[in-house]
Amino acid sequence: MKNFPKYFFLFWIFGFSLFAYWQINDPDPEIWVTIYAVAILFSAMAARGKHPLIPLTIAIISCVIGAVYFFPDSVREWIGFELENKDLTMKTQESEEARETFGLLIIASVLSYSAYLGWKKRN
Repeated sequence: MKNFPKYFFLFWIFGFSLFAYWQINDPDPEIWVTIYAVAILFSAMAARGKHPLIPLTIAIISCVIGAVYFFPDSVREWIGFELENKDLTMKTQESEEARETFGLLIIASVLSYSAYLGWKKRN
């Protein structure tokens, strides 16, 4: 259990790398690849046991604000639309914004765990 955080963050380095790669075809890749690159950087630091609390807090708050901004009007409609189409292509602006919302929430969750570990280590 002692090595769990290290492997957890290594997993997310790989996951965020895939997310960044998939954003290359996006209409605004420079924004989203940069966001995932920052998440990769913080995850790499966390895997090495470094948890800079102030930058992590700023990143977490920014992700939550972005998620609230992009949050779809209806999650149920978005999921229904995705299931109806049976593919993951970007058909509407709403589906892209919904995916961006959940990407930001994933980043905020992972970085929150890092912040928790940093806070715990400090005390």
